[in-house]
Amino acid sequence: MNRRQLLRLAGGAALTVWVAGCQSEQPPKIADRASRALAIPPLAESRMDAQGRRVFDLTARAGRREFLPGHTTGTWGLNGDYLGPTLRAARGEQVAVNVRNELDEMTTMHWHGMHLPAAADGGPHQPVEPGQTWSPSWRIDQSATTLWYHPHPHGATERHVYRGLAGMFIIDDDLEEAIDLPREYGVDDIPVIVQDKTFDENGQFHEGSNGPTGRLGDTILVNGTVAPFLPVTTKRLRLRLLNASTARIYSFGFADDRRFALIGTDGGLLAAPYQTSRIQLSPAERAELVVSVQPGERVVLRSFPPELGVIPIMARYAGGADSFDVLELRAAASLTGTRTMPDKLVDVLRTAEADATTTRSFRLSGRQINGRPMDMNRIDEVVTSDTTELWEVVNEHQQPHSFHVHGVRFQVTSIGGTTPPPQLAGWKDTVYLPPKVPIRLIMRFGDFTDPTRPYMYHCHLMLHEDHGMMGQFIVTTPGRADPGRQPGPSPLSDGQHSAHAR
Repeated sequence: MNRRQLLRLAGGAALTVWVAGCQSEQPPKIADRASRALAIPPLAESRMDAQGRRVFDLTARAGRREFLPGHTTGTWGLNGDYLGPTLRAARGEQVAVNVRNELDEMTTMHWHGMHLPAAADGGPHQPVEPGQTWSPSWRIDQSATTLWYHPHPHGATERHVYRGLAGMFIIDDDLEEAIDLPREYGVDDIPVIVQDKTFDENGQFHEGSNGPTGRLGDTILVNGTVAPFLPVTTKRLRLRLLNASTARIYSFGFADDRRFALIGTDGGLLAAPYQTSRIQLSPAERAELVVSVQPGERVVLRSFPPELGVIPIMARYAGGADSFDVLELRAAASLTGTRTMPDKLVDVLRTAEADATTTRSFRLSGRQINGRPMDMNRIDEVVTSDTTELWEVVNEHQQPHSFHVHGVRFQVTSIGGTTPPPQLAGWKDTVYLPPKVPIRLIMRFGDFTDPTRPYMYHCHLMLHEDHGMMGQFIVTTPGRADPGRQPGPSPLSDGQHSAHAR
């Protein structure tokens, strides 16, 4: 295959050969050398203010950490040197987050998967300049689930997340608490934030050349820990998996192919546990699983070659040939609890395509959506509040892509005209797009309207969104705005649900 043929098959993207350790050899096998106890991000401290809001404080700043023996790596973190604490709140609570920027450049903070006003979303229209504090506030009004937060500055998202700005945001509710599930944070309910990095000869993050999908690393970090193991003291273990890598797609399973119960995806719990041995996650996707262990055993969580549906050479450049260990579970000689799983979790009411009043089409190709690159001053779609819409999304070329929608969760109604598999039967906010396969998503837009401040939709391979594979939509009452209207001059305005900088 010559260069011209390769570029044509790849949809016109230049294929840069990058040093990521995943072309000539596999990433390290952690099971052979798991040597560090898994770090558990602390639960963020909070306080109740005079308005009855639960208030969190996050400070983005530079730091240093020893990931590799004998090397101290420059990092970014939130309230620490790398990553951030886990925020936790309950449905019905009013929350406020003070995001302080002590970096030397502008950043933002997006609450990925959160249903909230556009002014509090933390996308590229809510910049936090060095020395400023941004204080969004909103009411938690969604089911129990595992969300996360990360920067979203236009053109720089990949770099900011790669350096370490990210954390988990867990939502609780009464329905989830009534189910017999592991829920003691850090004991049998474990955040598992998975990232891949490449270190240079000086032990610093390699931020050089990219492949067509972005940076792929040869070293796996889990919660910022290299070669991690987790001491297990219970017969059932709940793992909240988050793919916080900027480009890599994982297919998680266990080295002995044991089955586990998938209990939740991006937007909440499934209707019932789904017994499986694999769960594939593209960047930003989450999955909650429960695995049973025996006293004294060691079992390894692995990533197997993902099924990307792209041509073989592109799959290899996207990490599709890689298999590597992620986390070793070390069970104690005596374990507490039971191994039984509930037969039912929560009601997940399916929305029929016939309920949609509007159908939209989104075609991803060449770092563009519908033939247009991202323009901060252009509104691409205008959505009417209190309506249900059907979005058909197609990846039109031979590169991996995904699709994420801000501010709303959706259900997958069909993949290539067929019923989605059980792992896609629940609520989602991000979905992988294999080439040439139409995927239909149904979603309802409800209470938050704003004629000037937009939400985003985009590919969540972060290099792709940085290069313009992103669009904007506003949610408005009928007759309030037309397609093409520019966002308001300042997305940082005061109000009950809005955000402000100080």
